[in-house]
Amino acid sequence: MIEDIKNDTTTRMKKSVDALGHELAKVRTGRAHPSLLDHVMVSYYGSDVPLNQVSNINVEDARTLAITVWEKNMVQPVEKAIMNSDLGLNPNTAGTVIRVPLPPLTEERRKDLIRVVRHEAEQARVAVRNIRRDANGDLKSLMKDKDISEDDERRGEELVQKLTDEYVKNIDALLAEKEKDLMSI
Repeated sequence: MIEDIKNDTTTRMKKSVDALGHELAKVRTGRAHPSLLDHVMVSYYGSDVPLNQVSNINVEDARTLAITVWEKNMVQPVEKAIMNSDLGLNPNTAGTVIRVPLPPLTEERRKDLIRVVRHEAEQARVAVRNIRRDANGDLKSLMKDKDISEDDERRGEELVQKLTDEYVKNIDALLAEKEKDLMSI
């Protein structure tokens, strides 16, 4: 029973850290990376689909993304979707290839992005702590039902705390890496 709680807790905490990784990938660091456009949706024959389902996204150089649209009639909608995204990018079209130059980040914008990244990391820490609370609650209810002893409950809580500390450390490492990326030119 304690092993089930531990496995469930580990799985949920891992998902929280993975979600943070995906959120941090969306934050632009000044270097071109195809994942910057992951959340851009394009209207494709009446339904919204992710950009990577109607085109091929490549890194042309450190500050330019090249998007090769598969259908010629989709060039305009793709260009429009990139312009309307919250990324502040201005695509240039040449035939079926759309080039998206990434402007260099200003110092002020870097600080804003660091604030956003820290907020995302804090949200992930809160999620991990909530998972810890749920696991401890499960252990307490098992003890109330006399399925486990007090000693087993205490050992289970220590195990859950170790997991919490480990995953919070992972979150802090992701945050430090992203902050370093943002501050490097």
